[in-house]
Amino acid sequence: MADLKLDQIRKSYGAVDVLHGIDLDVKDGEFVVFVGPSGCGKSTLLRIIAGLEEITGGDLMIDGEVVNTKSPRDRGIAMVFQSYALYPHMTVYKNMAFGLKLDKQDKAAIDARVREAARILQLDQLLDRRPSELSGGQRQRVAIGRAIVRQPKVFLFDEPLSNLDAALRVQTRIEIAKLHQDLKSTIIYVTHDQVEAMTLADKIVVMNGGNVEQVGSPMQLYHHPETRFVAGFIGSPAMNFTKVTIDAVEEGKVTVAIPGGIKSVLPFDVPSAAVGQQVELGIRPEHLALGDVGELTVSGVVDVVEKLGDSTYLYLNLANGDRVTVRAPGHSRVKMGDTVTASAPAGAAHLFNGEGKAFTKVDCPAEFSADDI
Repeated sequence: MADLKLDQIRKSYGAVDVLHGIDLDVKDGEFVVFVGPSGCGKSTLLRIIAGLEEITGGDLMIDGEVVNTKSPRDRGIAMVFQSYALYPHMTVYKNMAFGLKLDKQDKAAIDARVREAARILQLDQLLDRRPSELSGGQRQRVAIGRAIVRQPKVFLFDEPLSNLDAALRVQTRIEIAKLHQDLKSTIIYVTHDQVEAMTLADKIVVMNGGNVEQVGSPMQLYHHPETRFVAGFIGSPAMNFTKVTIDAVEEGKVTVAIPGGIKSVLPFDVPSAAVGQQVELGIRPEHLALGDVGELTVSGVVDVVEKLGDSTYLYLNLANGDRVTVRAPGHSRVKMGDTVTASAPAGAAHLFNGEGKAFTKVDCPAEFSADDI
């Protein structure tokens, strides 16, 4: 196992800058997930750590040693690719043992490592099969096993579940989480799926446009997003946003005018000069409840109803044209065309200025705090 430090890592392809000075510390044994939309630079950053891309600027350190010019083989890293990258003519056993044979490892040691990895991944009965005889989930486990046998300092996963169907994604995600608990290994995992990030990570790195937007635990990012981008990317369904006007400011409190003539007092530290300005209010669908029972209230016409059994998602059109999603109970009888009111506790609100930066929340109730995470 190992710790990593990224110090002002930059990457350019000619005149095109892809990474703009990435700083990051990964502690020994941490499960760190890089998440962000397609093209944000997360896979490029992973390939730089693996040694598959040259660094344009900055330093990459593993266990305190600068490895910028070290080959992938000499970095003590094993990578699991999105495409599995298995040899089709080799059995599972030979696929897992191949890298060790290239390193001229002792035959008995190779056998012991392969069989131990097969036991951990429940591949014992599949060692004589070829990749074409395996399911997608089994192939992915073989690719992970090939990484395990190398006993690397760091595991790198590049969107390993993207080729699996929904049920297999959940199953394999659980297996990867158990693997981390068993091996206590340092893992860096890339995905565009924020649900994977939330369920797997000790620490999430949210990337956007070649920059790091925010780093924190899943609950820190969920409850205390520092930017509108993070707020909208973390959480499923996504956070609702609507334009509101700052009506009044007191110490630790701000009154906002919501579309439809509704005013709410929210616990935020907002400068008095902001009175009269338009900002964005964010509220998660799961924090809204039907009825006027909370300090923060919205009202609109239902234009879509999605029934999922345990819950029903209602999509409301507000007076200003914005759409708000409400997670209602599964037995809800609200229909398309109904006008409904939904509300949430003031502590569940988020406010973002014109630059997309979050205003500081004051005296956040325990149920909306991640301070102890």
